[in-house]
Amino acid sequence: MAYTPMIEQYLEIKKQNKDCILFFRLGDFYEMFFDDAILASRELEIVLTQRDCGNNEKCPMCGVPYHVSELYINKLVSKGYKVAICEQLEDPKLAKGLVKRDIIKIYTPATIIDNANNENGDNNYLMCLSRKDKEIVLSYIDISTGILMYTNFKTDDYYKIIENEISDISPVEILFVEDEFEEDKLKVIANKFNIVLSQIENFDGDREDYLKSKIDFTSKNNLESQNLSNIMHYIYRYEDNELKHINKVLKYFINEYMEIDANSIVNLEIQKNLYTNSKKGSLFGVLDYTKTAMGSRLLHKYLERPLMDKEKIVKRQNYVEAIYSDYELLVNLETLLDGVYDLDRILAKLSYNNANAKDLVALKYSIEKIPQIKLLISKSENKLSDLNSNLDDLKDIYDLINQAIVDDPPTAITEGNIIKENFSKDLDNLRYNKVSGKKELVEYEQAEKERLGIKNLKIVFNKKLGYFIDVTKSNLDKVGDDYEKKQTLTNSSRYKTSKLIQIESKIFDSEDEIYDLEYQIFEDIRKNILDNIDRIQKTSEILAKLDVFTSLAKCAYNNNYVKPQINNIGILEVKNSRHPIVELSVGRENYVKNDISIGTGKDNIQIITGPNMSGKSTYLRQTALINILAQIGSFVPADFANIAIVDKIFTRIGSSDNLFRGESTFMVEMKEMSNILRYATKDSLLVLDEIGRGTSTYDGLSLAWAIVEYISKNIKAKTLFATHYHELIDLEDKLDNVVNLKIEIEEDRGQLLFLRKISRGYTDKSYGIEVAELAGLPKSLVNRAKNILKSIDVDSNKKEILPIEYFVAEESLDHNVNEDLYNYLDYVKSIDINSITPIEAMTSLDEIISEIKRLSE
Repeated sequence: MAYTPMIEQYLEIKKQNKDCILFFRLGDFYEMFFDDAILASRELEIVLTQRDCGNNEKCPMCGVPYHVSELYINKLVSKGYKVAICEQLEDPKLAKGLVKRDIIKIYTPATIIDNANNENGDNNYLMCLSRKDKEIVLSYIDISTGILMYTNFKTDDYYKIIENEISDISPVEILFVEDEFEEDKLKVIANKFNIVLSQIENFDGDREDYLKSKIDFTSKNNLESQNLSNIMHYIYRYEDNELKHINKVLKYFINEYMEIDANSIVNLEIQKNLYTNSKKGSLFGVLDYTKTAMGSRLLHKYLERPLMDKEKIVKRQNYVEAIYSDYELLVNLETLLDGVYDLDRILAKLSYNNANAKDLVALKYSIEKIPQIKLLISKSENKLSDLNSNLDDLKDIYDLINQAIVDDPPTAITEGNIIKENFSKDLDNLRYNKVSGKKELVEYEQAEKERLGIKNLKIVFNKKLGYFIDVTKSNLDKVGDDYEKKQTLTNSSRYKTSKLIQIESKIFDSEDEIYDLEYQIFEDIRKNILDNIDRIQKTSEILAKLDVFTSLAKCAYNNNYVKPQINNIGILEVKNSRHPIVELSVGRENYVKNDISIGTGKDNIQIITGPNMSGKSTYLRQTALINILAQIGSFVPADFANIAIVDKIFTRIGSSDNLFRGESTFMVEMKEMSNILRYATKDSLLVLDEIGRGTSTYDGLSLAWAIVEYISKNIKAKTLFATHYHELIDLEDKLDNVVNLKIEIEEDRGQLLFLRKISRGYTDKSYGIEVAELAGLPKSLVNRAKNILKSIDVDSNKKEILPIEYFVAEESLDHNVNEDLYNYLDYVKSIDINSITPIEAMTSLDEIISEIKRLSE
């Protein structure tokens, strides 16, 4: 098909950007065509139209006005799409033939700065992966905050480590080179976490010179240099500005932080609630009392990487304690921090040349809080003294903005009215000329009224005509020869005079010069601020820390947490522990507290038995969460806690499958167990719930038994192992590091009462049928199950299960029985045998027999 030249141009540019929605500039609109138009019209909820594309054929088309395009770009990018901006590179009026167009910018989920859909100021990470043989380099950056992090590691199972890092970091976009990875395996991981994959080519220039020019980085490791060159080149693809806020490169080592594998992050609901996918109902949601976007991001980071260094943990604890123990300090810090804007994002906007005067005012108001914060923390008995001494008050930056920028500036920075009077003599002179010109205008208007005798003559401004003299129809015969008519209206005519043009030029020239000079002054201020970017970033970091420590102190204060002791000897001892998330849901007064004691060597593996719904999983999770809280420097929900530093936390909780990959629930369970057994160490914490339940009873029991033995003999990690396989309780007598725990229950006349209390010992019954009855299964079904259970003798196999006809008969009875029978049964149940006399008992028995006979007729 022969397309029009413009459509041919569109298709050629689109071919080079297949993975992007192409915003193609046509006049005042960005247009989309073909599949892009169909997709964009659906996602943006805009009208889908058609356009002639050649040979009288129509192609789908939709568009958005270019001046509001950012709103639509943000919406598409927030949904995971990439948007390529194809701009006109020449004035259409001057173009000879088809207007030249090309890509000037590509927006991706990780390369958008001011995303209106990111109201919480969450990190927006771009990740880059590089591989050579078994060596992996992984880097990531939020370009709106500027710190570039990277690590490297060598392993056979690198996809698993990559998945764990992705789960920790939560990037929105991942860069990779096709030849270095199996795309299908990366796609599985990306789909699991809803991440955009972007395929790139390795940067082929001089990596050392390139990196030095951007971030002052050198490395003897070629793969590190390649990876960082790749990610920086991707960021700078269409960027001419020097991104001064991207100036720090920090290497981290995976083994310096507690490792929480991807499944455990989800199972423990550390960052998001498992069911709502929101922060409410998550550990982050419990802890988050932060007042600044920087603090919120830092709290996320703390939860991503709990510490392993005791000294660093204790240092954080001391900061939290200093604020926790002084409630007045806590409240005042919260109040002051609540007025601090997102300094990191303001700096990024300045660096990208996207900031306006309102951003500078926000920076000023934030800096204004710092002297008060410094004064507050200076009174904290030296526990916060190092933060205070390193907190720059940025007075010079404050003074500059305060003296220069008006308090309520307009959004635009090219139309004046942003610089205060008395800041620039040149600007004041220009403004004087403008004012004097307008004064002349008023004087000229009055003079013309008097000269011509036209009382209603007036000088009016119009964007097209500029200043003109408006004379009503009845006075047209009075105008002088020097009046040049410019426009005739129904009731009046508009004129220009040489004198008016002279005054107008004076005003306009002054205005243009004012706009240019104000913009230049603004740019000078921007440059001055960026020259001090290191100072502001350091201040932002300290404010973020203060915000997090205040948040943790507030959480501890509100929820009655205790400062834990930290040890390196493997002991985990907690008195009256609580689950930090669940207790807020049920109310602290209703929550049943439990002691935790593990790690002496003799009790490293704890077999926990008890019915479903009795609290086993809650106990398992709260143990892991308390360890995480302690290692980020937080207080913990307990009356006393002595917490051992653990290197890794693994959980296997709940059932799930992966049908997309053809994996059953049991296969997923066994793969996760394989990962745990492969990577766990003696310093790890394993939280395992109902291992082996996804297959036949004997297979599952055998696997569970063997897994406990393997952990006991080969790993020796602290392990909580909840199970319904009661046979496993025998392991306490067979292995020297296994003990039995149980969930206490009370059974009264067949009714279960869950006490949710952990104690030594075991439960030799699952109470599954009783739990099913509590859940509301039909009575006939429950009775049938009870009879089947009675008829089974696993050891001797002497009894047989009763035939199904018994179940059918009972089911029929259940649905057709006279309602009177149910009512009478309730009466019988209400009789208290222990409180009636023998005569009353005989009378009641006679009544029961008579009624049964009546109902059976």
